[in-house]
Amino acid sequence: MTFNPELCRNESEVESKLIVHYLLPKLGYSPDTWHQEVKFGKIRLDFLAFTQKLPFTANPRSSVGLVIEAKSPRRNLDKHVSQLRNYLTSLNLAYGLLTNGKELRIYYQFADTIQLIFRCTGKDIEDRLPDIIKIIGRDFIKERLQSPQLLPQVTAKPIVAKSHRMSSMKTIAIYHNKGGVGKTTVSTNLAAALSKKGYRVLLIDIDAQANSTFATGLVKFQFEEEDDLRDRNICDLISTAEKNFVHEIVRTSQYFNNPEIDVIPAHINLIDKQSDLTTAMASRTRLLNKLKHVNNSYDVVIIDTPPSRDIYAEVALITADYLIIPSDLKPFANQGLPTVKNFIKDINENRTTFGREPIELLGVLASKISTNARFIQYTFPKQRDVIGKRYEMPLMESVIYDRTALSESFNKTIVVGEVEYPDPKSIFKYADEVNSTAQTSAMEFEILAEEVLTKIGLK
Repeated sequence: MTFNPELCRNESEVESKLIVHYLLPKLGYSPDTWHQEVKFGKIRLDFLAFTQKLPFTANPRSSVGLVIEAKSPRRNLDKHVSQLRNYLTSLNLAYGLLTNGKELRIYYQFADTIQLIFRCTGKDIEDRLPDIIKIIGRDFIKERLQSPQLLPQVTAKPIVAKSHRMSSMKTIAIYHNKGGVGKTTVSTNLAAALSKKGYRVLLIDIDAQANSTFATGLVKFQFEEEDDLRDRNICDLISTAEKNFVHEIVRTSQYFNNPEIDVIPAHINLIDKQSDLTTAMASRTRLLNKLKHVNNSYDVVIIDTPPSRDIYAEVALITADYLIIPSDLKPFANQGLPTVKNFIKDINENRTTFGREPIELLGVLASKISTNARFIQYTFPKQRDVIGKRYEMPLMESVIYDRTALSESFNKTIVVGEVEYPDPKSIFKYADEVNSTAQTSAMEFEILAEEVLTKIGLK
């Protein structure tokens, strides 16, 4: 049996055509392992499925259960996430599926946190069914009961660069005017996640602190005379229109990821060149123009920006099609959001002058978030609500938690002879080669990559 999302025109059809007649049988749930319209006190669930056969004592805590909530195709799923989270928390259930036929999401409750671990469009449900089965299939959940501490592994769908994507390169800026909110961590590991999925990625570092350049393993020197970045970096790309094109400046990250990614490095000499570039209006569009020459070479370009409103931030936001604002959601970061909004407004005026559409804000990304259980339960939901209610900005569904593995992967070193050199890794390579406990952070970036790909139209 196949599934066609076009046949789901209302909530009732989502329930019958997608869930009852397609998903539940494909996932291995027979009619005696699931119920519809289940009530627990004031809670009413659309569907509740279990790994064991019914009937049994009606206590959701007696088994790993799967909650399925169906919505009308006209409903925005973002508005129903909190409801599903409440169901999982109140009933102490592990898995939740939320769908409106046009989109499908899977949530998982682990160590007092509820995370989005899978999402796809309705038209991709059939292609992604093997992945869905490995997460919430009845047999897979039964096996996982033997090791309940393990997170379900999301198998990335291999994606080969195809000719139909060669003219649709997407450029994303990662920006906030406050430092320390995880811009570089997001930039580098999002680039790594997309590369891991088979997309052709270019990472551009346009910050004089050169954190992304360092993080991708391009700073392999200990002494100034060994510095091979000074005369070949992002500054050369935007200083002149006649020379120094992307193919002349680009480097390949060094032992950072598998596969490696292409990087336009930064350098501290950006500080010295800033005043000259600021007075030259043409410098603001040179990166945009030069990227047009590699439109067929990359699927996604990610720009790591400085925490400022300088010329380099202007260049990044004029060049980018999309914007992600990482934030730890703490007061100082939040207080900077009105300034960010004003900066975006000014940038959009300049973009109009250059014939550019307004930049599209994908959302504020909660990053560097504490994993403390009480914080997540009581404080974090309030912090999330503030973004929409007070600052009127969209909040991304993905969350990047502040885990030790992220800093460890960034600060890894290697000793050659008597000299210690930086040897940073992406969270994926660090998890595979060094520390398997980093898999949780790796999964968070896989989820972020899925959300980004969906929002920019590459899924």
